[in-house]
Amino acid sequence: MPECRECKDEVDKLVSVKVGGKARKVCADCADRLREEGEVAEASEGVIQGMMGYKGRR
Repeated sequence: MPECRECKDEVDKLVSVKVGGKARKVCADCADRLREEGEVAEASEGVIQGMMGYKGRR
């Protein structure tokens, strides 16, 4: 049985997710959580850049 690298549980299937530019193999639950965290981080970064008047690209 494969083991999730995030929660250390044994699962039937691992999903590959890019986190910080690196691919990680995690279970489906952890993959959903990591995707949500990434989306929140991007949104908050956009808000901060807007407040600071940043007009360049990331």
